[in-house]
Amino acid sequence: MKASGTFTVTSFVPSELKPVPEVETRLPMGVATIVKSFEGEVTGRSTTLFTAAFDQAAGVGTYVAMEAFEGALGGREGTFNFVHSAATSGDDRANEFFAIVPSSGTGALAGIRGGGGLAVDEDGTHRIWFDFDCQ
Repeated sequence: MKASGTFTVTSFVPSELKPVPEVETRLPMGVATIVKSFEGEVTGRSTTLFTAAFDQAAGVGTYVAMEAFEGALGGREGTFNFVHSAATSGDDRANEFFAIVPSSGTGALAGIRGGGGLAVDEDGTHRIWFDFDCQ
């Protein structure tokens, strides 16, 4: 099955969390929590633990995000976790990874497994899609 939609970030809260001992690198590392709202065949919201090594001025870096989603995919309601990461050298996405966390689904999404992806349109619209099945 496939479900796609758009999302908006409704909250982005940086954290002061730092690794101990801290190691100084050229790109600063950061942690934040994010809340997203989804529309389309993907409806609902997610909460996210977001980590990144990123240079804001140059737009270069990599992120890793673990999300807890509640809502519906193609009309199937429930909750599940998914993880994604990507790198950018300024105007691209590379080394992308996207996976639904096995055994994380509940409700009509129990047994969910699969993958998907993210894209950002030139106008800033954030798109998401899931290729999934439920056992």
